[in-house]
Amino acid sequence: MKDLFGKAILDYQTNNSPEDLITETSISEADEMSVAYLFRDFKDMPKLEQKALQLAKGKVLDVGCGAGSHALYLQEKGFDVTAIDISENAIKACELRGLKNCKVSDVLDLDTSEKFDTILLLMNGTGIFGKMNQISKFLQKLKSLLNEGGQILIDSSDLIYMYDQDEDGAYEVPANGYYGELTFTIQYKGETEDTFDWLYLDYNTLQNASNANGLECELILEGKHFDYLAKLYI
Repeated sequence: MKDLFGKAILDYQTNNSPEDLITETSISEADEMSVAYLFRDFKDMPKLEQKALQLAKGKVLDVGCGAGSHALYLQEKGFDVTAIDISENAIKACELRGLKNCKVSDVLDLDTSEKFDTILLLMNGTGIFGKMNQISKFLQKLKSLLNEGGQILIDSSDLIYMYDQDEDGAYEVPANGYYGELTFTIQYKGETEDTFDWLYLDYNTLQNASNANGLECELILEGKHFDYLAKLYI
């Protein structure tokens, strides 16, 4: 991994001539994304993210924290927050922004001796699952990190709207695999990141997967663009 996403974040934080990220998926054309968006304040966050932060309680783990905006907001509110990301550059930026407890780590590598009351996975939190056959592994790990009475707050989108419909109104989704399984490519300052898997889950699929792994799943809020926030708990 070239860590281009993290490089863009660190460039923005350190005023090192940041440029827009170019993102492209297996079902969408290249699109520009301003790195500044990752540094947004609470008032500029989507309603789903605001709701998740308002529901946070106790000791918090922010998985895939990126530039650390969610964790910083909660830290300023007095929460005990741990933020993790697989990007070394992103974590450097988080430290420079004043995040007290952040580290480079994959959630799958966390020691289950430390437990949390709230686990956040935001900005399409299901993305880190990568593929359908990885969901159970991640849900079991997240479940093992929860304190009794704890919650997982996760968002995603149903990408069915990205596909054409036939005359009968049925969506023309791929015959092979699940339609929310994408591959992602990122470009930054002329470099291209290694392509990686990224998973968007419709709510019913997330609910079924959660139930199969011993977790209750509750729909908290729906957004304007087929996106939603869900709460998972034991």
